[in-house]
Amino acid sequence: MSKILIVDDAAFMRMMIKDNLKKAGYTECTEASDGEDAVAKYKESAPDLILLDITMPKMDGIQALKEIKQLNPNAKVVMCSAMGQEGMVVEAIKLGAMDFIVKPFKPDRLIQAVKNILGDQ
Repeated sequence: MSKILIVDDAAFMRMMIKDNLKKAGYTECTEASDGEDAVAKYKESAPDLILLDITMPKMDGIQALKEIKQLNPNAKVVMCSAMGQEGMVVEAIKLGAMDFIVKPFKPDRLIQAVKNILGDQ
């Protein structure tokens, strides 16, 4: 079973993502509330996929992506961003993010991105 790390500073957003993932059969989910927490949890559990918000306190998603990619260049990361953050999304893709989801997202778009990257069809 794939392990997924959900990173967002909004608790309700983490809960919503987790609920959608559970409905699709992804039950091994860990949560982090900011970039620093995400890097620490990545080191602890080495998840198969990270869903990473861009705008967060302490350390944003771009910086967290850089640090995670330094730890593991093959880390699978999907960025989650609000509308109007296209510039940051482009930077994230250049840094190695595999996909991005724009919030508010549709559950089927989230699940499709996760399945595509993890190879679960």
